[in-house]
Amino acid sequence: MIQGEVITNGVRLHVVQAGPPTAPLVILLHGFPEFWYAWRNQIEFLAELGYCVWAPDQRGYNLSDKPEGIAPYRIDLLAEDIVGLIDSAGRERASVIGHDWGGGVAWRLGSRYPERLERLIVLNMPHPVVFQRHLRTSLRQLLKSFYVLLFQIPRLPEARLRAGDWRLAERTLRSSSRPGTFTAQALERYREAWSQPNAITSMLHWYRASLQKPPTPPADPRIPVPTLLLWGAQDRFLGREMAQPSIELCPQGKLVFLEEATHWLQHEEPARVNALIQAFLPPVGSLG
Repeated sequence: MIQGEVITNGVRLHVVQAGPPTAPLVILLHGFPEFWYAWRNQIEFLAELGYCVWAPDQRGYNLSDKPEGIAPYRIDLLAEDIVGLIDSAGRERASVIGHDWGGGVAWRLGSRYPERLERLIVLNMPHPVVFQRHLRTSLRQLLKSFYVLLFQIPRLPEARLRAGDWRLAERTLRSSSRPGTFTAQALERYREAWSQPNAITSMLHWYRASLQKPPTPPADPRIPVPTLLLWGAQDRFLGREMAQPSIELCPQGKLVFLEEATHWLQHEEPARVNALIQAFLPPVGSLG
């Protein structure tokens, strides 16, 4: 793996890269509150299969730029960042894999830029149209997502998360995952990333922008790109009932439940997640 910087869409993103530079491109998009390290079990695996792998710290996270204010974290700008990465790699198309908020960016790419995608793989993030519908109609999901409303409060969430050397953030990761998923060594890496100047506020601005500056819904919510949705069924934050309606909006879609996994499935079951990804991506030799 090598680490570098890529200028895209007016921001500088820190990007971890692996695999043959001219091979078919796979971009891995982390969610909250992670960074490129979320994909440590997938990067080398995909590189060894022969793919060129890019795993950015998305804007606002870790070592990437952190624009001030809420507006720079609108979902359309986040998606444009990734289109810019594809351009910077000298590719017309890439396969994109996103987890959590990274999955939200992936869905937006599939909606707005399908011509730039080979394959779309989403881990534990519902299609945004399905998510919005369930927030309006499901008290259970509304309660699961109540923290998003709390994140709208200025400064207080930052203070709570920072308190006690990130005690709340660490406890949330551990309590929502299977025992041993987040080791002491991994959590130290996370604390280092969260402690980067302005990082925690920028990370929370993703949630603030989603409510305060929502995107225009697509005229057609269907995703024309071949799409794989992987879902850890024990997710504490997102109900599994949103998975099937999400994949029904993908004419070339496939849904796989990992019944024992939580929201953090690529950490908990890396071998199975990697095998499912490998089976869904076009073989390297089949792409020009």
